[in-house]
Amino acid sequence: MCGRFVHTLPKEAMVQLFDAVPANDLPEGDNYNVCPTNQVHAVLQTEGQRRLTAMRWGFLPHWYKAPNDGPLLINARAETVAEKPAFRAAVRERRCLIPATGFYEWTKDEEGNRLPWYIHATAGAPLVFAGIWQDWERDGDALRTCAIVTTAANKTMSEIHHRMPVILAPEDWPLWLGEAGHGAATLMTAGPEGSLTFHRVDRAVNSNRARGPELIEPI
Repeated sequence: MCGRFVHTLPKEAMVQLFDAVPANDLPEGDNYNVCPTNQVHAVLQTEGQRRLTAMRWGFLPHWYKAPNDGPLLINARAETVAEKPAFRAAVRERRCLIPATGFYEWTKDEEGNRLPWYIHATAGAPLVFAGIWQDWERDGDALRTCAIVTTAANKTMSEIHHRMPVILAPEDWPLWLGEAGHGAATLMTAGPEGSLTFHRVDRAVNSNRARGPELIEPI
């Protein structure tokens, strides 16, 4: 799964990277501990143009009566996303890109303590997760929400976890966004071996209140 990630990409860089028009309500500043229900950056295709916008990380199906009406859906499994009632329309019609600098995963030691790892691109480039999104509205409250698509880990990632986000290369973005026709399902696989690297970080990141660049420093 993917339960926390890091975002330190400047707005201007994302606008250029994705050739997207930015919204006015984007999250400000670096976030070294992006948590579920936070606002995140996402790129979607609408009205013939890419748009960089803000979304709540935590997908809300249209039948939820309130944001806490059911399970917090931060991830969607690639193997079942086309079948699950919550996700099947979104994966056909509402796919997005979710940029990140890196993400966290956890292992456990012999005493059961959770040990965090920071994962990022070996080449230092931004990561772009495959996402799906959903507009939710109830009693005057409106939210644009998203989930990250995950898949079985490749050999590299399986050393620390059995799942990983679907990470899209730039040449795959048009297909995922629906700009290049059909066939997005073929992209929902683990990335190539060697494209990611990871290191242990301090357990301070276990708290969702933790902030600051020291969270990704190796220990």
